[in-house]
Amino acid sequence: MSDATASNALLDQTHLPRFDLFDPTHIGPALDGLLEAAQHALKDVTSSAATPTWETVVQPLEQATERLGRAWGMVGHLNGVADTPELREAYNQNLPRVTEFFTQLGLDKGLYAKYKALRESAGFAQLSTTRQRIIENALRDFRLSGAELVGAARERYAVIAQEHAAAGQKFSENVLDSTDAFSLDLPDASRLAGLPEDAIEAARLAAQAAGVQGYRITLQFPSYMPVMQYARDRPLREQLYTAYVTRASSGERDNAPLADQLLALRHEEAGLLGYGSYGEVSLATKMADSPAQVTAFLRDLAQRARPYAEQDLAQLRAFASAELGIDDLQAWDTAFASEHLKQARYAFSDQEVKQYFALPAVLKGLFGVIERLFSVSIAQDHTSTWHPDVGFYRIERAAPSAAGSELIGQFYIDLYARSGKRPGAWMDDARGRARKAEGIQTPVAYLTCNFQAPVGDQPARLTHDDVITLFHEFGHGLHHMLTRVDDLAVSGISGVEWDAVELPSQFMENFCWDFDVVRSMTAHPQTGEPIPRELFDKMLAAKNFQSGLQTLRQVEFALFDMQLHAQALPSQTRAGEAVQAILDQVRDEVSVLRPPSFNRFQNSFSHIFAGGYAAGYYSYKWAEVLSADCFAAFEETSLFDAATGERFLREILSVGGSRPAIVSFRAFRGRDPSPAALLRHNGMAQESDHALSPS
Repeated sequence: MSDATASNALLDQTHLPRFDLFDPTHIGPALDGLLEAAQHALKDVTSSAATPTWETVVQPLEQATERLGRAWGMVGHLNGVADTPELREAYNQNLPRVTEFFTQLGLDKGLYAKYKALRESAGFAQLSTTRQRIIENALRDFRLSGAELVGAARERYAVIAQEHAAAGQKFSENVLDSTDAFSLDLPDASRLAGLPEDAIEAARLAAQAAGVQGYRITLQFPSYMPVMQYARDRPLREQLYTAYVTRASSGERDNAPLADQLLALRHEEAGLLGYGSYGEVSLATKMADSPAQVTAFLRDLAQRARPYAEQDLAQLRAFASAELGIDDLQAWDTAFASEHLKQARYAFSDQEVKQYFALPAVLKGLFGVIERLFSVSIAQDHTSTWHPDVGFYRIERAAPSAAGSELIGQFYIDLYARSGKRPGAWMDDARGRARKAEGIQTPVAYLTCNFQAPVGDQPARLTHDDVITLFHEFGHGLHHMLTRVDDLAVSGISGVEWDAVELPSQFMENFCWDFDVVRSMTAHPQTGEPIPRELFDKMLAAKNFQSGLQTLRQVEFALFDMQLHAQALPSQTRAGEAVQAILDQVRDEVSVLRPPSFNRFQNSFSHIFAGGYAAGYYSYKWAEVLSADCFAAFEETSLFDAATGERFLREILSVGGSRPAIVSFRAFRGRDPSPAALLRHNGMAQESDHALSPS
């Protein structure tokens, strides 16, 4: 290892990321060398006169771009979980040249020609089906990346890619900064009446950490949500709600112009590529065939859910009026009224449940589920991290032909909300599985959530929704880490259609509703007793509480996303006006509970404006059909049936993107998807299921 490599955390890729050595000043010099190496690899591949083969085209370029991708992936990860002014400046300085390289890679006619020649060569038939799929995917991606463009169109495509990356990053920064910028300091706890004790104590500690007296409430979700659910002070709820739904909607942090810019860039890109809309571009790599098919799927689901949603809302309004004295139910009342209605109807509260879910026990229970399902073991591991709260673990399985065990994968787990960390929950990869000359490179994942941090010397306690979120993200992690594919481009989640990538995550959520699983990861803080069956039965009875409203909310988001990307928006309007008009139209069509006119939810909808879900948010509901149907296979045998678990691992998790997702589903279930399980799980089993299947 050279001195430069040893002193630069981004160049040390022999082992795990060196977060202990990282400094933002490493970014520029590291990228200088990595980009130069990648450019040299590209030149060598495209200038070679040899007959294109896997070894002369795919492998050398993959090696160079993987090193670049791993280094930039580490920077991007830190940008999301440990943002500082120095890191942000360095990230934004280098984002354009990373974007430019990968854009030019996709536009490179010489490389495109090499892949086409490889596809047409006699050697193609001798490749494994996995490698054939990688080449077919690459040819598709070249076309989608503008490789067939010429002249001004080609130049414009490269500019669009640069502008799109910069606008998406700024959108994300504005959401983070506007979330972090708000705080409400209260001199005493009188206005926090109704909040759980741990939430009040967390507010006190937040004020103390900020050097102010009293109590501090922020827009970080673990601080914001208890106020909305429990605070009896209605003006306080209104104040917090207003601040939350107007994030990134004014001044320098207004995301409306950026949303307009991103949508215009995407539509222009679609036109350059010969598509009618960006929705069509997005679906070219997904299971769904067309925006029209997705729209029909969503509208059908909305029609089925609407009667349940109307009933949910009528019951909520009646309860709020009769029991809470709220005759004009507003958006800042719904979480509060819903929590009280749930307590009245099912005789338990989220807070009562929360006391049983201490994080260490939840992790132990989660790991136990995975170990039983997939015959692996999970143990704490050690490496450097970016924050003291971050944990690190390894997954192993018994070695097939020798004593001991073999490493399958490793993961970082970062669970608590804090300043400088973007909201939400997600899984990302630090590196993928690949067979290399020195052996198997095992996958490594980042698992990130934003739960309430421990209060005092007590362990963090999770709501049941938090537990579901943790299982969900770990499902993504399993998809990444339990792969048995040796080719990087389709191992783990790589190459998986975006509307199927939620299958493993939503599948794992189902285990949060099994009593034996829940019992194994709960303990009362005073008695140590697990959650009682009576309380769990109440939770189970409440599982589909307001499922109609919740379904319509997801359909609203998904339909809004697809409608935005299925057309060109008028350009001669005020910033955000056309986007708001489409959102209003969607709400007119599917919503029963309208937010106030000042709500600017879209300005913080990072999934579609700064994430990977543009014209793809429908994937959550689409994949829910698949995941519910897969879980039904376990319901038909037993929850931890060894043969079913091994089949799910073999046919779904381990194959990654090496074959179409529908092929993997059929291999596991022996048939096409059916929505019957989804409808049953959501309390709508009596409805016909003929139109919901995404197959």
